[in-house]
Amino acid sequence: MAAVNYLNPKYFVNRELSWIKFDHRILNEARDKSNPLFERIKFLSISASNLDEFFMVRIASLMDQLNAGYDKPDIAGMLPDEQLTSLSVAIHELMDLQYTTLNRSIMPALEDVGLTIIKRHENLSEEDGKFVDKYFEENVYPVLTPMAVDSSRPFPLIRNKTLNIGALIHKKEGDKTMDFATVQVPGVLPRIVELPKKGKQTRIIFLEEVIERNIEKLFLNYTVVCSYPFRIMRNADLSIEEEEAADLLKEIEKQLKRRQWGEAIRLEVEAGMDKNLLKKIKKELQISDENIYSIDGPLDLTVFMKVYGLKGFDRLKIKPHTPVQNPAFNGHSDIFSVIRKGDVLLHHPYESFDPVVEFVRRASKDKNVLAIKQTLYRVSGNSPIIEALSEAAENGKQVTVLVELKARFDEENNINWAKMLEQAGAHVIYGLVGLKTHCKITLVVRRESDGIRRYVHLGTGNYNDITARLYTDIGLLTCKESFGEDATAVFNMLSGYSEPMFWNKLTVAPLWLKDKFLSLIAREKNNAKAGKKAEIIAKMNSLCDRDIIAALYEASSAGVKIRLIVRGICCLKVGIPGVSENITVRSIVGNFLEHSRIFYFENGGNSEVYCGSADWMPRNLERRVEIMFPIENKELKAQVIHILDCLLQDTGKAAMLNSDGDYTKIDRRGKKLFIAQDYFCEEAAKESLSAKDEVSKSNRTFTPEIHK
Repeated sequence: MAAVNYLNPKYFVNRELSWIKFDHRILNEARDKSNPLFERIKFLSISASNLDEFFMVRIASLMDQLNAGYDKPDIAGMLPDEQLTSLSVAIHELMDLQYTTLNRSIMPALEDVGLTIIKRHENLSEEDGKFVDKYFEENVYPVLTPMAVDSSRPFPLIRNKTLNIGALIHKKEGDKTMDFATVQVPGVLPRIVELPKKGKQTRIIFLEEVIERNIEKLFLNYTVVCSYPFRIMRNADLSIEEEEAADLLKEIEKQLKRRQWGEAIRLEVEAGMDKNLLKKIKKELQISDENIYSIDGPLDLTVFMKVYGLKGFDRLKIKPHTPVQNPAFNGHSDIFSVIRKGDVLLHHPYESFDPVVEFVRRASKDKNVLAIKQTLYRVSGNSPIIEALSEAAENGKQVTVLVELKARFDEENNINWAKMLEQAGAHVIYGLVGLKTHCKITLVVRRESDGIRRYVHLGTGNYNDITARLYTDIGLLTCKESFGEDATAVFNMLSGYSEPMFWNKLTVAPLWLKDKFLSLIAREKNNAKAGKKAEIIAKMNSLCDRDIIAALYEASSAGVKIRLIVRGICCLKVGIPGVSENITVRSIVGNFLEHSRIFYFENGGNSEVYCGSADWMPRNLERRVEIMFPIENKELKAQVIHILDCLLQDTGKAAMLNSDGDYTKIDRRGKKLFIAQDYFCEEAAKESLSAKDEVSKSNRTFTPEIHK
């Protein structure tokens, strides 16, 4: 029998096309009428926001490859031009479905529950028209800057992602030659304008319609022939030559400004736009027909996240989950004493992120703490972590913070944090040249009665107290010496470029992690061949590393049962005879963003469980600093396995990958509806309540301060 080539391109799915299917799964939540109506508009907005970023980064990258003459096929055997052609078709279909969902399903449903969206200013009543005109004159007109284009005034910069109104105008007297003019819809003003209520009905109109209704007031000596909104997307993928950048911080600051000037890669226009106006915009932006999207509805559907925030519609939303305190901290004021008693596993957002914030905050104030070291990839806009680190530095502690300046679309935010920390006296480093530092690790060095002790936090998610309420992640707090030694080695490697001779517990990318995964997968394959128990369960955001997928195919062919939980991109195919018959893939899109990375290996009955910051993607395994850590405590290991078990039983939000490459929701006929995320919320609340009952009120002294 001929040997199987597990690297054959026919066994792989193109990464970008797989991502489009993921956005379809998000959009399907907007189409699902069993979801509360305002949750549906939230998912519609998310699908649009995701697509914006996809254009700015992924489509932009493919266009750069095409322009550079790059002719290497991807893992599925597709060249850049083939990918762009297929993606153009797929994206047009996706956007058509977005607006079909909005116009035929969501808008009528909103009307029925008391929210009317006036789509066109021409539909305003005389009374509403007067209100809108007054609003324009008092609030909008002073902010606007109309830009005319003629022989003395060049075509203006149309900024990335901004909403604009383009118009054709000519002088009222004299020369009737038509000129182009544009006005940017100001982002500093609310895009939603609420009209006076009629009964119980809330009525809104979008700001661009208010401006378009009054556009002649901006060009008093001209006749406005026509006006239509348009929006462009530009290449926002930063190109930084780190080896040649004398100061990385300054180089990134310079590149950020260039994002507004990047090549135009998508043009959205209102359906029915005047042909001459469209021709003018198309020519000036140098954009091709396949990258023009004619839209029947409001441009930029991310506005519906603002609609989601309208008051008076809480009944049409899922009741927000309030994270509970991890039972280990109930009744304890000293977080360090809790960790000394044993490792603590945190499951966000079901359990509060407060212990992580408190870990850093207490360390900043504790006179026995000598040093704090931490990596920061994405943090919130008013971060209590940053505040605590700054306070620690001001208190004279040795504070070392790696701020990843290349965290995409958080670069500017991180630059500001880096400067603030430096001013406070912290030692700020920017990582290794050519690599992003994506691992999540904090090290606290404390002097105690029996000597120096190191406390470590490791996580699968960012040190962001806001997203910790929205993303599912795992965190581990430990003071085991083996973890402390490894944590010290990680920071020495990041700040001093010194590679440790060996690792006790942690596995670090880009040098060791990929080989570790391949070794663990191979071990399961060999166990299966030897008749031992063999199984792999892996949860991640994305799976597109060719070598990992090939190893999974080989293990599957040997009889290893492989169950994958992959939220987003999945370049693996299931159901290929002799290749992937033992592999299943499910994607869960729910109220929270599935973000944790968990890996289970049966190991012949002596199972091993790991968590980490890395997905099975080339960028994570080969071009980033990532950390994977084992869950060794018997009880904590059982908790993580329980999490995997629940996710594998989900019948409400899980979609299964089929052999034809499509995803379908699980057929619930004869099965009980089970939504893992809802179950985790209920379970966390019950466990917290049970733990509180065991602690007397007089002993409940651990009350983390909530950052104001």
